Amino acid sequence: MLLRRVLGYGVLGAGLVSTGLSLHTNDYDPNSLGIVRLSRSAAAVVDVALTYKRELYYRDWDKETPEYKAEKSRVHKMAAEKLLKLICTNKGVYIKVGQHIGALEYLLPKEFVQTMKVLHSDAPQNPIEDLYKVIRQDLKCNPEDIFDDFEREPLGTASLAQVHKARLKTGEIVAVKVQHPYVKGNSRVDMKTMELAVSVLARIFPDFKIHWLVEESKKNLPVELDFINEGRNAEKVAKQFEKYSWLRVPKIYWQLSSSRVLVMEYLEGGHVTDLSYIKRNKIDAFAVANRIGQLYSEMIFSTGFVHSDPHPGNILVRRTPQHSVEIILLDHGLYANLTDKFRYDYSKLWLSILNVDRKAMRLHSEQLGIKGDLYGLFACMVTGRPWETVMQGITKIKYSKEEKNTLQSNTSLVLPHISDVLEQVDRQMLLILKTNDLIRGIESTLRTQNRMTAFWVMSKCCVQSSYAEQRTQPANTRSRVLWLRLRERWELLKLNCYYLYLGLINFGFLEALKQVI
Repeated sequence: MLLRRVLGYGVLGAGLVSTGLSLHTNDYDPNSLGIVRLSRSAAAVVDVALTYKRELYYRDWDKETPEYKAEKSRVHKMAAEKLLKLICTNKGVYIKVGQHIGALEYLLPKEFVQTMKVLHSDAPQNPIEDLYKVIRQDLKCNPEDIFDDFEREPLGTASLAQVHKARLKTGEIVAVKVQHPYVKGNSRVDMKTMELAVSVLARIFPDFKIHWLVEESKKNLPVELDFINEGRNAEKVAKQFEKYSWLRVPKIYWQLSSSRVLVMEYLEGGHVTDLSYIKRNKIDAFAVANRIGQLYSEMIFSTGFVHSDPHPGNILVRRTPQHSVEIILLDHGLYANLTDKFRYDYSKLWLSILNVDRKAMRLHSEQLGIKGDLYGLFACMVTGRPWETVMQGITKIKYSKEEKNTLQSNTSLVLPHISDVLEQVDRQMLLILKTNDLIRGIESTLRTQNRMTAFWVMSKCCVQSSYAEQRTQPANTRSRVLWLRLRERWELLKLNCYYLYLGLINFGFLEALKQVI
C-alpha cells in the first residue's frame, strides 16, 4: 500500500514537473500544454463523428441518388471546416498535416482537399514580437543590432515558420525565416495526439487508413525543424543544378543563421500559380511548366535528391531584363533521398506506362512493393490519369475536364484499395506521390497539362537513369558498358524522333522544333 502510494505521488509529481517545464519552455502559454491540445483534438474528433452520425448516418440512403450525394458533400464540407478550425487553433504540426491532406486529391473527398488547400498560402501567423524572442534566444543579440529594417507583415506564413523581408546593417535586402516559437516544444505531443485521432477516425470510417501519413510526418518533422539542414539542402541543390542559368536558389547568410533562424538572399518574383502576375509580366506559362518539369524529372530520375514540398508558395517565377524566365526555388527543409534501386524501378515503371506495357507495369510495380492486380490502380495514381487513358497511351490522349471528373467521382469507390496501395508501397514513393500531385496542380492552374515536352523530358530522364544503373553492375565488362552507352544513345534518338513526330501532328513544325530543342 505504501509503495503504491509512493508510486502514485511520484507519477503525479513527475507530471507536475513536466507540465511546469513545458509551460516554462513555451513562455507559460497554456496552449502549449499537452492535455489542452489533446483535449481540444479529442473534442474535435468526437464533434466530427457526431456530425456524420447526426447529419448523414441517421437513416439508410440509396447511395446512387443525387439527394444522397448532395447531402454527403454538404456533411464532408462541414466536417472539413471543423477540422480546419482545430488545425488553425493548434497550429504548428497540425498545419503541416493539413497541408498534406490538401494534396491528397486521389485519396480524400474533394471537400476536405479544397478546404485544406488554403493552408498552402494562408497559414495562421504569429506576432512579430514572438519572432524577435526566437531571434534573441538563438542569435544571442537584439534584432535591432542586426537589421536596419524588419517588415512587420510577413512575406509568407507556413506551418513551421514565417518569412519576413528585412534590410541588414550592411544594406543588403534579405528574407528572414523564423520558426514559430512553440512548434518544437509541442511537436512530440502533437504527433502522439494525431496518432490517436487517426486511430479513432479509422474505427469510425474503416476506409480512413492514413496511419502512413502520421508515420511519415513523425519521421520528417525533426529534419524540417532544423534550419541548418535546410540551408545545407539549398546549397546542395544549387550546386547540383548550377548548369541551369534559369534556376535561382537563395544564398544563405550562415553567420546570421541557427536551427530556428535562417537568413537568406531576398529574391523577388510571383507565385507560380499567380496567372495575373504571369500575364502582366508577359511570362510564357509553357516555358515555366517546361522548366519545372525538367528540374523535377532530373531530381527524381537522375540525382535522387528531390525537393519534396513544391506547393505554389515555394516556387516563384520572374522575367529577367533579357526576357528569359527564371524559376526561384524556396523552402528546402524537406528532401527525399532516393536510392539507386528505387530510381531504377521507378524509371522502368514510367517507361512501361509510356510504352503501354501491362506486363512490365505489373513487374515494376511489384518491385516497388505493390501486390497483385493493384498495379493498375498504382499506375493511375502515379500518372493522375484513369485506367482507360493509361491503356490508350497517356502521350496520345489529351487531359480533359471529363477525365478529372471521372477520377474524382470514382475516388470513393476505390478508396479502400488506394489505402492498400499506400500501405504496401515503398516508403520513398510517398513523398514522390505528393510531389507529383503538387506539380500536376501547378500545371493544371497554368493550363499546360497537355504540353508535349512533359513526357519527352521525363522519358529521357527515365532512359538515362535506367542505363546508368545497368552500367554500375559489378559483372560488367568494358565492351558491355560501351554497348549499353550505344543502346542508350539509340533509345534517346528514337525518343527525340517520336516526340518531334507527335509535335508535328499536334503543334506544327516550328512549335514542335522549339519544344524539342
